[in-house]
Amino acid sequence: MNGPSEGGSLDGLRVLDLATLFAGPLAATLLGDFGAEVVKVEHPSQPDPSRGHGPSKDGIGLWWKLLGRNKRTITLDLSKRGGRATLLRLAAETDVIIENFRPGTLEKWDLGWAELSAANPRLILARVTAFGQFGPYAHRPGFGTLAEAMSGFAAITGEPDAPPTLPPFGLADSIAGLATAYAVLTALRARDRTGEGQVIDMAIIEPILTVLGPQPIWYDQLGHVQPRTGNRSANNAPRNTYRTADGSWVAVSTSAQSIAERVMRLVGRPDVIDEPWFATGADRARHADVLDGAVGAWIAERTRDEVLAAFEKAEAAIAPVQDVRDVMSDPQYLALDTVTSVDDPELGPLRMQNVLFRLSATPGAIHWAGRPHGADTDAVLGELGLTATEIRELRAEGAL
Repeated sequence: MNGPSEGGSLDGLRVLDLATLFAGPLAATLLGDFGAEVVKVEHPSQPDPSRGHGPSKDGIGLWWKLLGRNKRTITLDLSKRGGRATLLRLAAETDVIIENFRPGTLEKWDLGWAELSAANPRLILARVTAFGQFGPYAHRPGFGTLAEAMSGFAAITGEPDAPPTLPPFGLADSIAGLATAYAVLTALRARDRTGEGQVIDMAIIEPILTVLGPQPIWYDQLGHVQPRTGNRSANNAPRNTYRTADGSWVAVSTSAQSIAERVMRLVGRPDVIDEPWFATGADRARHADVLDGAVGAWIAERTRDEVLAAFEKAEAAIAPVQDVRDVMSDPQYLALDTVTSVDDPELGPLRMQNVLFRLSATPGAIHWAGRPHGADTDAVLGELGLTATEIRELRAEGAL
């Protein structure tokens, strides 16, 4: 098990994943999916907590099987003398290190940028923290939930008369993971030109703010504060979820004017199309009660299959509101192999999300699911040049 097979876009790239939980490790996963050789470094007695998050089977965390895929796993206590020396040896042969310790932690162990870049001037160090490396909050503990609250996401999510709503999954962490992978590739491109590495400062509170769109400029220029609108949009209508006669739910979107017109013709209200307010999405949104009433009443009289078929025939935009059971059998996801099967020596065949996108010449692949804690320690350190005696000494010190 020497890493993903040759031919991936990132073949030859070496990554050390020192991070825990989600944002940093997800970035490493995304790089590994496209050929990077990723080595996951965990504390000998305190594995990545993601191994214990969520449901498990036979005592094996299932989330880790997804997050740890395409990674070799080793243990290393960076606070020990031997652990520090071993990390510097690994860094000398690594392209990218991803870490998410609180600012100053690596420096406390004499493993800051000065020491790491001295070991490898071409190194990219991605530092992923809740609030960034500087500023008044930099040393606070933080998680994605705080970013979802601070960024304005929770404030605009939920019904108008209900409390702010947090997502039931790691939204901010996931967005930051995607952004970190992008930042790594950007820094590598710069290294191609300059020959020198650099530090990436990724604050989890920032990428989610970018994804939230133009709220800052709206406020700056107009003093506008986006309110909670539930499933409705201030930019178009009808846009909502609607219940069908058989108790299912569907989502309708009319971001394009032509789609809005098709929907209203379909539901038997072509008369509203001639109203002056129907001409723009924002004006339609101000008459959402009328439009939702017409669409909702029409959908409520029909089964989900009837509604979906009618919308498809009318070339209007609609989707069923699906839970994971529906996702696993959805014909479009099946065609794309979005949820693919991976053979795992511990649990047998596993189904998980496939790589993030398809490349025609150098596609990504899942070569294995998350490995046991420290499974590849001896192999990785042996390849680094450590002797069996040195590895035994590191274990005796408690560094492994």
